[in-house]
Amino acid sequence: MDYTLRFRAYPDEEAASEAWRHIDIHRQIRNHAVRDYYRSPRNDRPSEFDQINKLPGWKRQWPVFKDVLAHAAQQTVSQIHKDLTVLKKHRENGRKTGRLKWKGSGEFRSVAYQSEGYNVDQNTGRDDRAMLTLSKIGTFPIRTHREILDTDAIKRVILKKERAGEWYACLVIERSDDDLPEKPSPAEIDRTNCVGIDLGILSYLHTSDDTSIESIDLTDEYDRYARAQRSLDRKEHGSANWEKQRQKVARAKRRIKRKVLDFQHKLSTWLVKKYDVVAVEDLDVKPMLETSQSAKNKQDVAWSRFIRLLQYKGDLYGTHVVPVDPAGTTKECNQCGVETHKPVWIREHSCPACGHTEDRDLNAAKNVLDRGLEQLFSVGQGLAESTPVQTVLTAFASVTVNAKHVVEAGSPEA
Repeated sequence: MDYTLRFRAYPDEEAASEAWRHIDIHRQIRNHAVRDYYRSPRNDRPSEFDQINKLPGWKRQWPVFKDVLAHAAQQTVSQIHKDLTVLKKHRENGRKTGRLKWKGSGEFRSVAYQSEGYNVDQNTGRDDRAMLTLSKIGTFPIRTHREILDTDAIKRVILKKERAGEWYACLVIERSDDDLPEKPSPAEIDRTNCVGIDLGILSYLHTSDDTSIESIDLTDEYDRYARAQRSLDRKEHGSANWEKQRQKVARAKRRIKRKVLDFQHKLSTWLVKKYDVVAVEDLDVKPMLETSQSAKNKQDVAWSRFIRLLQYKGDLYGTHVVPVDPAGTTKECNQCGVETHKPVWIREHSCPACGHTEDRDLNAAKNVLDRGLEQLFSVGQGLAESTPVQTVLTAFASVTVNAKHVVEAGSPEA
């Protein structure tokens, strides 16, 4: 398993200038490789290996390509083909995709070193400082707010310049499965240590043990961002004042992003540390953003990233994170399985069949937990299929009953 540690970097003026020059050269290499790929016949497109072999010829044609580390240039070409693989998978899943885009000046902001060309020296005399050396760029300090393993354990180093001007070093560390905590087996799991999560907008999430986590308030941050953007629009594009204001806009936007990410990190860590099983809705957010009038609110809560953080931290802390199908979790009664249709403004679940009444988000969270445990136990132990039976409801009740909630005729519980 790979996990990434992100540290603030402090290159001096000379190292920062050289790093930015290297990044721009990698941008040119990337653009040339993308152009070479798409100009080739469709049935004879070059592979990753083919384009890496072309690099020496490109260096002879454009001598500036020699200024960067050869291995880093190969990583830039390899990243193009990784992106092409992702686009291919999206097309196979029925999504519309375009081509890789040309990167203009300033749009490409990072350089990656993999396996070689870097060194991390922690013998600086300070626990919160280390010195990072990147071949052909230089040596500069990074602020280490957490423990770093030896350089041999570091798989990849990425140096990135944010749009607000800060530099960051990302260290990708490979962690073997033997070092990860073992997840409890299904037979050892106690239901009281399991939780289901219903994701929402009014509250960020509602758990099956009736805990509601409110969304963070970003009103002031968005007001600050809007004021900065309006001021930028009044500046002459490309002027010195325009550049200063552009950085203010970038900092305002960065504040929003960091606040949401910090909230998600703390919340996901709390969940995986407290529970042995976390069942969460596996939402497909993209069509929701395309069709919903509340798309901005749904984009702010960043559900997809939160689910990824849960899964990633579940492996780190030894917790089962089970994504489940969200279809019908709000409609289905947790007590009897009857589905009732209710508009979004009705916040209470009231079952017409059994009379069960509770908060609709709590009911949905319990259904998510039931589906998660059923999915987990069916993988671990195997569950017998329920025998379908017919039920009779009153004529005015337009509902659907899930057979797993119905006692089979002739059973001891009947």
